[in-house]
Amino acid sequence: MGAAVCAGAALLPDLDCSGRVTANKGGATVARTFGIVSLFLAECVEKFALAVYMVTRMKHDPKRKNGHRTLTHTWVFNVALGGGVAWAAGHWGKPFVIGLLFFTFGLAIRGLLAEWAKERGWIVVTVLSGAAAYGGWLWLPADRGFPLLGLAIGAGGVIHTWGDMITKAGCPVLWPLPLAGRAWREIGVPDFMAVKVGGGFEVKGLRPFFLVTSTVAAIALAVPEVTKYLP
Repeated sequence: MGAAVCAGAALLPDLDCSGRVTANKGGATVARTFGIVSLFLAECVEKFALAVYMVTRMKHDPKRKNGHRTLTHTWVFNVALGGGVAWAAGHWGKPFVIGLLFFTFGLAIRGLLAEWAKERGWIVVTVLSGAAAYGGWLWLPADRGFPLLGLAIGAGGVIHTWGDMITKAGCPVLWPLPLAGRAWREIGVPDFMAVKVGGGFEVKGLRPFFLVTSTVAAIALAVPEVTKYLP
């Protein structure tokens, strides 16, 4: 369960890339996970991220027309989201975790099996996510919380930003720290080392690598020798 949540969270930051909701087109791959429902969610996330950018931008931050690669691509956001999920999973327990599993499992399918999911459509992805959630409902104990899932969510999002930091666009991971007159300074590698956004190496190499890394991290969190050192 932790592996599925963490793998899905590794794609979650791209929900800030919206498309055409009513036409069920455009947007990031994960924004099309559940059809127009997830596209509408991505539209809301993108507009909120853009609003935060406009309110907090400094003199040398460029003007923007969309919120992609802003708020959801910062470490502050992903750590805060992980903390919120940890609290909710510990407070509401199994019912919250079932919903989280449904959502993140769908993101993981859409991201890791992008072409397969595209050919079969969002209905198949939704059915598989529902099956995963139903399995969780049957097998998960109801008398406990699952706060470590917050760590899985946070880790997945941070790992996503690592991938974006080695593209030419970079990633504003250190927001809101001001750097050379900018609150949204993109942090990345030199251009000669960077990979193309959406290119073959990113899609076929980096994306599976970071999803697998997220999965391994989540599995490690379930090992008693690791969890005994966590607060």
